[in-house]
Amino acid sequence: MRDATREPMPVSAPFAMTLDCNGRALVLDRPRVMGILNVTPDSFSDGGRYCSVSAAREHAIALCEAGADIIDVGGVSTRPGAEPVAEAEELARVIPVVTAVIEHTEAVVSVDTSNPAVMRAAVEAGAGLINDVMALSEPGAIAMAARLSVPVCLMHMQGTPATMQDDPRYTDVVTEVVNWLTERRDVATAAGIPADTILYDPGFGFGKRLNHNLELLQQLHRLADLGPVVAGLSRKRLIGQLLGDDQCDRLVGSVAAAMIAIGQGASIVRVHDVRETVQALAIWHESGVASPLVS
Repeated sequence: MRDATREPMPVSAPFAMTLDCNGRALVLDRPRVMGILNVTPDSFSDGGRYCSVSAAREHAIALCEAGADIIDVGGVSTRPGAEPVAEAEELARVIPVVTAVIEHTEAVVSVDTSNPAVMRAAVEAGAGLINDVMALSEPGAIAMAARLSVPVCLMHMQGTPATMQDDPRYTDVVTEVVNWLTERRDVATAAGIPADTILYDPGFGFGKRLNHNLELLQQLHRLADLGPVVAGLSRKRLIGQLLGDDQCDRLVGSVAAAMIAIGQGASIVRVHDVRETVQALAIWHESGVASPLVS
């Protein structure tokens, strides 16, 4: 048993910084958990479950009670083969939910979108983080993000959701992802987005084969040299591939992958199973581990 009088040693974070997320503080003094709230009919894991505002609100409250620091609201599926969604439809799905989550929780709310109009409306509704799988590459997105003055997460993807898994190829996936995100960072900062408000996501499963995903996970610390890293491995196909059963329950594998990502320097893990991930982090916290696993 640990000495009850001794202060627990937190898992240290590579970036002990505070982000102003539209008036709500996101303190990266320890690994943070981003709970996924898909308000889509066709997301690969939970599509259709939270399409009503009331269902989405209750799920967001449950995620926060389970320990989520961030709620990531997305109205467009980015599963392999997914088709685009009209702007009006995305707005109708996302904005009422962002408003409800802001009103009923104290979490930072992130909007998972590549559409500038959705970015603007979500931030006006209270969202404090833009999480863009297209890394602000859509027309007008980078100017809008600069104007909105909230932190942004830039994700790497080879191709588009409709084509990304057709035939992904890399010579050196880690170097190529790092270089690509570095270029996107430079474009963002040139547009007026402060470098210390940018987060980076390697895009596990987005235009990557299993070996590419594993190389990125093993060397995630190289990405952390850019800034805070967001790692999204939850319930993805790579978990089933690693377990040798593509139809298996991916919960335990997802939690294990999240902890490996944190050990390799991730500041935020994006997950469906918040309670289980928070429990795993609590064990790490109470164990007295004082630093990530990277050497």
